[in-house]
Amino acid sequence: QVQLVESGGGLVQAGGSLRLSCAASGRIFSSYGMGWFRQAPGKEREFVAAISWSGVIYYADSVKGRFTYSRDNAKNTVYLQMNSLKPEDTAVYYCAASKKAYNRPSRTPYEYDYWGQGTQVTVSS
Repeated sequence: QVQLVESGGGLVQAGGSLRLSCAASGRIFSSYGMGWFRQAPGKEREFVAAISWSGVIYYADSVKGRFTYSRDNAKNTVYLQMNSLKPEDTAVYYCAASKKAYNRPSRTPYEYDYWGQGTQVTVSS
């Protein structure tokens, strides 16, 4: 069974940092590109960052320079290091896997095949 399990969310003050992790089943990790999306209350799900199998990374303009995406292929885990957090970063963050994004990262939610359950990130002002 395919599983994506996120962890690392929480409450932090503006300017602080958090690191999100997403552990994936082996079959997923070796064949898929990975992405992070977020959804705030009353808003649509939006792209945050994506990484291909080879390590090519795309970032949303809103997080570029503050967030860093990485993957540890040996641990079947991807990480999203979030620094200089802002209240507008508050959302549920979702990890996702895309077969189509294996070679080229994808910014498009409908191109993702599997999703995690989400982890809440709250940034207080």
